[in-house]
Amino acid sequence: MPVVHPFDLSGRRALVTGAGGGLGFAIATGLARAGAHVVLNGRNRDKLDAAKALLVSDGMTAHIAAFDVTDAPAVNDAIEDIERRIGPFDIVVNNAAMNRRQPLADVSDAHWRELMAANLDAPFFVARAVIPGMTARRRGKIVNICSLASEIGRPNIVPYAASKGGLQMLTRALAVELAPHNVQVNGIAPGFFKTDMNAPLIADAEFSAWVARRTLAGRWGEPPEIAGAAVFLASSAADYVTGHILFVDGGFSVAY
Repeated sequence: MPVVHPFDLSGRRALVTGAGGGLGFAIATGLARAGAHVVLNGRNRDKLDAAKALLVSDGMTAHIAAFDVTDAPAVNDAIEDIERRIGPFDIVVNNAAMNRRQPLADVSDAHWRELMAANLDAPFFVARAVIPGMTARRRGKIVNICSLASEIGRPNIVPYAASKGGLQMLTRALAVELAPHNVQVNGIAPGFFKTDMNAPLIADAEFSAWVARRTLAGRWGEPPEIAGAAVFLASSAADYVTGHILFVDGGFSVAY
């Protein structure tokens, strides 16, 4: 009987939300290179088409599912449709997120709700939609993209930190609930990565220099550097890992 590599994802189907660019695309690429058939989700069809083209041109299998993860009925309908056409999901990565940097006193009700919808409601909606199938099959991996802000605060990101703290606890509590069904739920907490969301911070020379000084690795992270953590948590190598938040932050969180 052939020995299967514990990180091999061949034949498994993975949904990655917010996969049109940045960390989402890097994660989708890592999963696809490990053999998974990835479904790229987002709201910008042009970005998804470009992302899919890159993966397919490199010999990987990718599909597109353009729907709004903050819309519960749309999530339910889309996942039901995808699983009917492509097959049931073995892996879900809740990556889609947003941030607004401003003092809390300036945050409007609408902006608060918008951010909570993207960062906390959406992972809840997606997880809820896939859980019945995963528990029935007694197999599944849910990976939520948390943040340094799940654990520590900074000025001007209070709503973001609140949402990511909530996502961390959603991850841990759901891990407890689904453990009897052999479904593992874990999180990844990225540090400071070079993404479009962080473009204003990267362009700020003083802030960028602070990141380099504060991070043990002495630099910003590159998006592909998060892929290995996602592959690990999505694979059979992590069958005995659940409720864990894996920090991929260049050592930012372990020193002061």
